[in-house]
Amino acid sequence: MKRGISLCIGILLLVGAGGVYADEVTENIQAIVIETFDDPTGQEANSHIWIARGSKYASVIETDQGSVAYPQWAYVESYPEALFRRPPEDKTLRVFGIHGKFDLKGYNYVEFFPVREENGEYVPDPIVLPGRVKEMDLWVWGSNHNYTLEAHIQDYMGRIHVLDFGSIKFKGWKNLRVKFPGAIQQAVQYVPSLKQLSLVKLVLWTTPEEKVDDFYVYIDQIKVLTDLFETGFDGDVLANPEQVQDLWANAPAPGRE
Repeated sequence: MKRGISLCIGILLLVGAGGVYADEVTENIQAIVIETFDDPTGQEANSHIWIARGSKYASVIETDQGSVAYPQWAYVESYPEALFRRPPEDKTLRVFGIHGKFDLKGYNYVEFFPVREENGEYVPDPIVLPGRVKEMDLWVWGSNHNYTLEAHIQDYMGRIHVLDFGSIKFKGWKNLRVKFPGAIQQAVQYVPSLKQLSLVKLVLWTTPEEKVDDFYVYIDQIKVLTDLFETGFDGDVLANPEQVQDLWANAPAPGRE
């Protein structure tokens, strides 16, 4: 009899413990596009302003019109056909392209940054990723150069995690994907429990044996596979940082007019 009672108590404890971590078990998995590259102004949904920056040996070419510094970048009217067999009639599809040149072979790199404009200058503006991210993918156009691509992800503690998409030694468009390791913390036990990650930049690396004097690379549609499930509770509005800011800003307090 005592053994049966102990077994029942053990089951109840397991059920209770499972309730504490319900958000870690229940899932609402969705694929969400975080960047389309269709709007160079960054005004549309899922659009941001992007720039490119090269490492030390990026070329500067002298022309009759003046100096041209590389990498050059542009929002080019194009798209992967595997993504859009027939482009929308009421929308211009674009991709983010870079034209790179380096003076020396080696481990050169080009960084792709989402930015915002402040006082006439561009400052980094990381893209906040929705939910608890499981995977990220994007489309890359390669010209068969032996280069690699990686994503730099920032967690809520400010730590940077480098995720490797792998080689872009292929011709034309290809979808590249990377999984987010469980070691990247995206939640805590305290409210609000969700601690979102941010995409800081993409980095394209050259390899020492590959030519670097003239190349093009294009990227399109960055997407995440993410878990949007969060357990509701009485007063969960007070766990939403944006709503909390609004509530406190409009709340009367002694000494506040």
